[in-house]
Amino acid sequence: MNHLLKVPVLARRAFSSSARQLRNKVPEAQKLFQEDNGLPVHIKGGTTDVLLYRATMTLTLGGTCYSLYWLLFASMPQRKA
Repeated sequence: MNHLLKVPVLARRAFSSSARQLRNKVPEAQKLFQEDNGLPVHIKGGTTDVLLYRATMTLTLGGTCYSLYWLLFASMPQRKA
């Protein structure tokens, strides 16, 4: 029963702004993404962004080809056994 009395105190600590101060990283990110270096915005973040972009495109193209294959397969007449 005693642990139920501690819940409001813990909740107040978890959501109070004085518990921790976070540094604002937005200006650094803005400089990075607004820099004119000839790269498209989806790969300006570095190696991780390039890998995520390539994985997304691979999965998208693979899924499209797989869907078209099964669409073609379903459109063919069935063989009579």
